[in-house]
Amino acid sequence: MVLEQYKEIVGSCAMYTTMAQMLAGTVICKDIYKKGTTKGVDPMPFLGGIGLCILMLRYALMLNDSTMINVNIFGLSTNIIYMIVYYYYAPNTGEVLTLIFKTTIFVLIFLVYAQIEHPENVEFRFGLVVTILLLLLIASPLMHLKQIIKTKNTEILPFPLIFMGTLVSFQWLLYGLIINNVFIIFQNAVGFILSIAQLSLFVIFPSKNSRAALLSKERKED
Repeated sequence: MVLEQYKEIVGSCAMYTTMAQMLAGTVICKDIYKKGTTKGVDPMPFLGGIGLCILMLRYALMLNDSTMINVNIFGLSTNIIYMIVYYYYAPNTGEVLTLIFKTTIFVLIFLVYAQIEHPENVEFRFGLVVTILLLLLIASPLMHLKQIIKTKNTEILPFPLIFMGTLVSFQWLLYGLIINNVFIIFQNAVGFILSIAQLSLFVIFPSKNSRAALLSKERKED
């Protein structure tokens, strides 16, 4: 393949961009700190990120891919920190603990499966599981689509994560094409499309803060 000679460069770019995406969670945590509460903030991007990073790390170890291993170790560390912040400011910690418990059990089931599955089948089948879960996590903000359309407001969506996710999906798509891994290609092609769809919502339905800033600017100009 033409891009084969650029494998290390594309892999490094994808790795560092992914790490930058993972750091975008600090913006959300900063907003939580300012408000003093997690009200209106969905914990699943953080909690799902922890679970997915653990499973992706297991898959990366199967592939013996150092780029993916480094990314998921970093992602696991940052998402744990974000989840600690979320828990500290959560008004109902009981609900958060329930979600953490369910996620832990869910992840453990697949880790055990990876251990007992036949070595010849585990890479393909575990890769399929990880792909499905990744796409569900990427698409999770769309669960709020009905509320967004009703209120015509995208404030509930984590824009920094979605924006960076778009860049990340595109770069990992290139990397998947280079190493010829069908799961990485598929999950990031679909992920890129989903991210673009979510970004379009910010254009169609700007957040209240964006509209307020625009109105304020228009008043000043008048």
